[in-house]
Amino acid sequence: MTGRVLLLRHPPVARAWAGRCYGRSDMGLSRAGAAMARDIVADIAGRGVTAVVHSDMRRTRPLAAAIARTAGCPAIAEPRWRERDFGSWEGRRWHSIWRETGDAMDRMMTDPAGFCPGGGETGANIATRAAAAWHDLPRGGVTVVVAHGGSIAAARAWLAGDSLEQMVGYIPACGAIVEVARDSRPSRAADPPARALRR
Repeated sequence: MTGRVLLLRHPPVARAWAGRCYGRSDMGLSRAGAAMARDIVADIAGRGVTAVVHSDMRRTRPLAAAIARTAGCPAIAEPRWRERDFGSWEGRRWHSIWRETGDAMDRMMTDPAGFCPGGGETGANIATRAAAAWHDLPRGGVTVVVAHGGSIAAARAWLAGDSLEQMVGYIPACGAIVEVARDSRPSRAADPPARALRR
């Protein structure tokens, strides 16, 4: 039987971070996010989970641990599933970044291979590490990956064989679960991840 991967984006974060850029910044969930997390654990309980992987950040680690306890398996920390590093933009309000940089934010979509928001990671950087993290997931059973919008989108775009420019269309909502067959391969499987995503 083919293995399955449940790509789970963390629930909403603490309200103080609403409207802020928080890629690598480390914060917990809001009250609503914590309630959503409890519902997620209950929903996943009957799915036959055999492995849990998470990005080792405060907004993913407790949820991953709760899922792992319910499933009777360990929760494995894998930093390659972390969100994009936004450099000097981290912690700042998006509207302040926009006032300072104009349309620079658009370059995350129009020049994802070359643009480093705030001096952080390019779209190609996050896509390469997300593809490598996918490659190292367990092969069988049902694996839950508790991660972030950017890393999940990067992995999904790579698996679909789409370009970096199309990554934004693969970002799931907070708390959403996207199921993918473990043996999914990008349409150009012979290409290494970075090259495939830049084409």
